[in-house]
Amino acid sequence: MDNDKITPTIQSSLRHILKMPKECYGASGVVVNGRRIKSLVFTTDVAIIRNCDADAVFAVYPFTPQQAISEALVRYSYIPVFCGVGGGTTKGIRTVGLARDVECQGAMGVVLNAPITNLNLLAVAKAVDIPVIITVVNEETDIAQRLASGASILNVAGGPNTANIVRKIRKDFPDVPIIASGGNTGELIKKTIDAGANAITYTPPSTAELFKSMMQRYREQ
Repeated sequence: MDNDKITPTIQSSLRHILKMPKECYGASGVVVNGRRIKSLVFTTDVAIIRNCDADAVFAVYPFTPQQAISEALVRYSYIPVFCGVGGGTTKGIRTVGLARDVECQGAMGVVLNAPITNLNLLAVAKAVDIPVIITVVNEETDIAQRLASGASILNVAGGPNTANIVRKIRKDFPDVPIIASGGNTGELIKKTIDAGANAITYTPPSTAELFKSMMQRYREQ
């Protein structure tokens, strides 16, 4: 037996670890400050963040970004956190301030929503020394201008059309780092990676969904 191929695994007898889909490991990954990231768990649930094997956290949520939330996520996560700092409803100087705040809190990068202007994107990029991730939701996005305005990583979130958007971007920009939503099946994740995504964001089951199966087992005992 080749000992080089053996990966020792240590597992707590009490902690149940939520595993990312194995297809995520087929991605090349994006190396940020020496750390290779292939899978990002898309959640702000600290319990899930503390009990999953993702490489990083993708902390974007449908409310205006708040420093108290980003501080808690960065503090209690043992893996890097990429924090959403607006770009849609929240924009302008406030977005710049939020980006600087999460950098000081220890975030690995900031995530901006698709509606942000190139001028606002540039202001954020000049204000922080961590990667700025811009969200792309359709094929009409001017990728060259986004990159020229300071985006260092693309986050493709095009729903069912995500793989097609990734494929188009990869054809025109062979070296740009791409994170993409992979869907909820291994087949869709592989399709997105094959299209050119370097890393995958994965939406885990909710705490309620995870608890449901556990409670069912308790009832049957």
